[in-house]
Amino acid sequence: MKYIILLFLTCLSLCLSQAILAQTASSDPPAEAALVPSEPPAPPGNLTLKDLPNDDGHGIAVKWDLSPDDGAGAKSVISYDIYRSLSPDAPDSLWKKAGTVVLGVKSYADKGNRESDNDDYLPKKTNLYYRVYAVGAGVRSVAAAAGPVQAYDNWFNTLKVPELIFCVVFLILTVRFINMAKRGIDLYVRPLAGIEAIDEAIGRATEMGKPILYCLGIGTAGDIATIASFTILGRVARKVAEYQTSMIVPCIDPIVMTIAQETVKAGYADAGRPDAYKEDSVYYVTSQQFPYVAAVNGTIIREKPATNIYLGYFLAESLLLAETGVMAGSIQIAGTDQVSQLPFFVVACDYTLLGEELYAASAYLGREPLLLGTLKAQDYLKAIALVCIFALLALRVFTGADVIHKPFDMPWW
Repeated sequence: MKYIILLFLTCLSLCLSQAILAQTASSDPPAEAALVPSEPPAPPGNLTLKDLPNDDGHGIAVKWDLSPDDGAGAKSVISYDIYRSLSPDAPDSLWKKAGTVVLGVKSYADKGNRESDNDDYLPKKTNLYYRVYAVGAGVRSVAAAAGPVQAYDNWFNTLKVPELIFCVVFLILTVRFINMAKRGIDLYVRPLAGIEAIDEAIGRATEMGKPILYCLGIGTAGDIATIASFTILGRVARKVAEYQTSMIVPCIDPIVMTIAQETVKAGYADAGRPDAYKEDSVYYVTSQQFPYVAAVNGTIIREKPATNIYLGYFLAESLLLAETGVMAGSIQIAGTDQVSQLPFFVVACDYTLLGEELYAASAYLGREPLLLGTLKAQDYLKAIALVCIFALLALRVFTGADVIHKPFDMPWW
């Protein structure tokens, strides 16, 4: 009997549960129906068009007034859709969607593709018309089409005004300092300890009767660091010829070897000792990095040069060369524009030219008007840039003006 009563109660509870669920489902309206407004939002107004500045002729700036229903009420605007067409009376199927922006945004830069076979191609010098839809939840409204407007190429990018100003200032400073150097006016260049030590290092090699090793690095003749090193090599060759000391210049590139031979030969000629130049003092080793390093290290171990000079383009071989020179007991002067290799030269060499000091050294030693004038112009331009940075920073701190973030940007309107 008790099992029959238990079965009856179970069936009764199941029936009551089904009835409650059915009543709840019938009383709740569909969620989608609650989101769909009865009316579409008001369309945006005052649609204006303009060629997008500072582009290649394939951009249009679109601007409108926000819909009165932007972000408020049951007819709230969710986003704005921008459409483009070649005719204001074209059917809806010929209006191409250019983009979408979220509520609260009232401008759009339509940057089309310049390739005619691209789906987003925006022709220039062609009449274009635009529509802007205010999109609600499931419905939308559109403002009247605006146009025509045409996209044109721009002759000058106004966002490049700062670069133009600095280029003009740098050109003026460069011409002025070059003319001063040509007139014989002494242009001060900060002394570099590494360069000042070259004469002492050459004198030490002369006293010890040992050669000087000059390494141009693993760069090609087109690398700036190698070009700067050629100027220093000429000065070293002239001093070596005056002190009647021998030098060794192993090269990794045949063209670098040829230029180095002519540079050393010219240095000996300037010193008045062209007959002391030896052809085999500048030679080609190999074009591979680590075989070249192995050959140079072997030369250091065998010849025990009194001075090792590493000036040029260096990579992973920097520490290998410098450590071998330390083992040989040589005075070492190094310099490169590769920042990643400077720490190795600093810890293993006696003197190190840091970064652009290598370029300054060529001007410091060569005293060429073009090099000196350019170097002084760079220094003055750096000073001007620092003054501008601190002035803008102070103006931002004390006035709150947003002058640091793109101060030369020009608005579309």
